[in-house]
Amino acid sequence: MPVESGNSAAARQAKQKRKSHSLSIRRTNSTEQERPGIHRDMLEGQDSKLPLPLRNNLLDLFGQIEREFENLYIENLELRREIDSLNERLAGEGQTIDGGDLSKGALKTKASHSTSQLSQKLKTTYKASTSKIVSSFKATTSRAVCQLVKEYVGHRDGIWDLSITRIQPLVLGTASADHSAMLWSIETGKCLLKYAGHAGSVNSIKFHPTEQMALTASGDQTAHIWRYMVQLPPPQPPADISASLDDDVDFSDKDEADGEVDGPSECPTIRVATTTLKSHQGVVIAADWLVGGKQVVTASWDRAANLYDVETSELVHTLTGHDQELTHCCTHPTQRLVVTSSRDTTFRLWDFRDPSIHSVNVFQGHTDTVTSAVFTVGDNVVSGSDDRTVKVWDLKNMRSPIATIRTDSAVNRISVSANQRIIALPHDNRQVRLFDMTGVRLARLPRSNRQGHRRMVCCCVWNEENQACNLFTCGFDRQAIGWNINIPALLQEK
Repeated sequence: MPVESGNSAAARQAKQKRKSHSLSIRRTNSTEQERPGIHRDMLEGQDSKLPLPLRNNLLDLFGQIEREFENLYIENLELRREIDSLNERLAGEGQTIDGGDLSKGALKTKASHSTSQLSQKLKTTYKASTSKIVSSFKATTSRAVCQLVKEYVGHRDGIWDLSITRIQPLVLGTASADHSAMLWSIETGKCLLKYAGHAGSVNSIKFHPTEQMALTASGDQTAHIWRYMVQLPPPQPPADISASLDDDVDFSDKDEADGEVDGPSECPTIRVATTTLKSHQGVVIAADWLVGGKQVVTASWDRAANLYDVETSELVHTLTGHDQELTHCCTHPTQRLVVTSSRDTTFRLWDFRDPSIHSVNVFQGHTDTVTSAVFTVGDNVVSGSDDRTVKVWDLKNMRSPIATIRTDSAVNRISVSANQRIIALPHDNRQVRLFDMTGVRLARLPRSNRQGHRRMVCCCVWNEENQACNLFTCGFDRQAIGWNINIPALLQEK
């Protein structure tokens, strides 16, 4: 087999370099209409781990920067031509007045002054243009202020769900894979009550809108309704726990002790439910109260959702139609509407406003399991999925989403702030991110210096009644965390 000589190999490398250089020149001198196509062709030929939408977005941004500097370069050339023309004119005037050259007397001073003015004008132009570019980047990187306030530690296994009571006293409820649900003092982090009536993992917890009752769903194929009475301990001075959003010091799961976490101090325990709802043939993954609190809906791995009467415990309706296991259910805060999500990549909207008609609408907007779909105070539904997207829908026209948020990890049970309309996204990769309803990213919760979650974040819930601790998250690191989120007014307007 012939072997390529060293001289020929060097010549071939030089030819490839010249070819690459010529391609670079052609790309720089191409028209704006041709440039996007060439960029995409070059990107497709490169080996990159970045998702294509993100690469295209970066390409557009750098293209805008390139066009700005091209404009500045053209302005620079025009200004230099003006300088040369002025110098020529001044030289002609100097010959007429003094008969000398530009290095003498008033003519030199005049030329120097005019050149200085043009130079200052050029600097001002450059400064204004570059400031415009930099300010545009600052607008997109503004961050909310997020501060860790309190940690709630006591469960012996991962926490699947959490909720805030709707009436006083305000307490935090958590549902855990350790077969228990707990109620916590928000201010002190102390466990106030433990419910141990389930024989399986507690997958969901929701509080009655007007009474001291809780609804829990479990892997033992049942949902329980139980009453609680708690007395809040005296408040304690808050600890000064803060973290910067810019810190991104990661740590391994090995830092977490593998042994059992010490349980909370002695607290009252309830072991018997007031009402037991049992009509499912599989794990009950979620449950929620309908508006008014007289009926509840449950979602199960048996591919059905059930509607129950609270007073009689009777099954009112069985909602069937999903092709695979259900993952979540949610009720509208003011209307008799229910949304169920499933592993079949769809979510369904069930309408019970007319007693004689129970309509259902199927929405296919995701490509993987829909992990949750929730109503907002307005006419919107927000859905999250394992396909790493979150979609915002308009109830009046749900043919296509009005906004799509793309992330780098699967999204679990989301929560939308009623007052500020901010979406909190818990991720499999231990991150929690905040977006507005238009899809603009506002912040990422800190996860550094051993603050934040160390494993998958399962759920988020907003607390509109407490500004000091207005967002809660829970995860499979066996803890719930309370956060203070301060969103600047400028970001809210955006």
